[in-house]
Amino acid sequence: MSQRLCLIEDDPIMGESLQDRFTLEGFTVDWCPTAAEGERHLRRGGYAAVISDIRLPDRGGDALYLDLKGEGLLLPPFIFITGFGAIETAVRLLKEGASDFVTKPFDLDELVEKVRALAERHTPEAGDDAEAVLGIAPAMRRLESRLLRLARAGAGVLITGESGVGKEHAARYLHEAAAPGQPFVAVNCGALTETLLEAELFGHEKGAFTGADRARRGVFEQAQGGTLFLDEIGDMSPAMQVRLLRAIQERQVTRVGGETPIPVDIRLVSATHRDLRTMVEAGTFREDLYYRVNTVQVRIPPLRERPEDILWFAGRFLAEACAEQGREDLQGLSNAAREALLGHDWPGNLRELRHAIERAVILSEGPQVGPADLLDDSAAAEAVEAEGHGLSDYLRRCERAHIVQALEANAGHMARTAESLGISRKNLWEKMKKLGLSAS
Repeated sequence: MSQRLCLIEDDPIMGESLQDRFTLEGFTVDWCPTAAEGERHLRRGGYAAVISDIRLPDRGGDALYLDLKGEGLLLPPFIFITGFGAIETAVRLLKEGASDFVTKPFDLDELVEKVRALAERHTPEAGDDAEAVLGIAPAMRRLESRLLRLARAGAGVLITGESGVGKEHAARYLHEAAAPGQPFVAVNCGALTETLLEAELFGHEKGAFTGADRARRGVFEQAQGGTLFLDEIGDMSPAMQVRLLRAIQERQVTRVGGETPIPVDIRLVSATHRDLRTMVEAGTFREDLYYRVNTVQVRIPPLRERPEDILWFAGRFLAEACAEQGREDLQGLSNAAREALLGHDWPGNLRELRHAIERAVILSEGPQVGPADLLDDSAAAEAVEAEGHGLSDYLRRCERAHIVQALEANAGHMARTAESLGISRKNLWEKMKKLGLSAS
């Protein structure tokens, strides 16, 4: 399989030349003419190396690299293309972790050798693929490792955590590690009545009840050889708990209206936002079923406990929403939008964050998503009220907003931002630190 390169270059002649040469060298090249398109490709992962021009029409290649690095995204080796006047920027990028740079006009053969050497040393791993990682926070890295161990052990797993925290996503990750290519079937036990849930779990025969005009397999049968994910198992009625326990113990099910037991071979993964131990003590959840589904328990922390994941997931959701809505014009999140995301508690966790990003993509009219696109008017009003009403608070907010606007206008470039504000770079750094602004 050929190694993949991400080429971020707006010049059509240069881009076509580089794409043709590296294709001839055996690489698969994704050519992106803008930083926004390059960001979408990089978030999908799987690249052996990146070649990026520093000067791009929508955002500097340096700003793109530093922004993604600041989110904690696992990046492949970066080689920057720069003009003579931007060598200082390229050197700064090397200090920030970039692999190399070439100055125009450059020797193409030399660039090919640089890329080949870097690509051979860098083998994209599962962690480089955004779809295969649960998050970049240390707690999620540990959770990912634990799920991989559980996949090899074959144990049943109970996943706990607040609503919207990503329990099904974790279950799918466990399934793909344990039984890739086999069925993964999910059912929300809290979303169905007892009668419907029984038919959903175990299936039914033709004529078993009014409207049953044909036989139907239940999710236990549909998941044969793979994984059955029972979400919100704590919402199950006592009668259904008895039937579920029997199916797990006997490894067979009987369809509604049927008499013949059907053997099933599945891996059961359950999830709940409830405290099952407390429910057992209260007599609302069977103790024997609790120990059956709770061979190993893993907890997914809420998003407010892992702020490192907020911008990481926001970037993924933004790329997906832009692709779905055809918003090729959006160039990412503004600095103010990032501050707003980090300042929100996200009681709805990842589900709420995804909805906020999807809403922003629909409402945004500018080149970047702003805070007003993400949060509704009441949330924005509460944020303003929380900051206070005094003159000093007002002036601080104005100064902060003005610096954020200048940073956005200059693609985060510190020297250009300081020059546009008429202050020294050192003074800008001091003001940003005082106002709680990050350089990325």
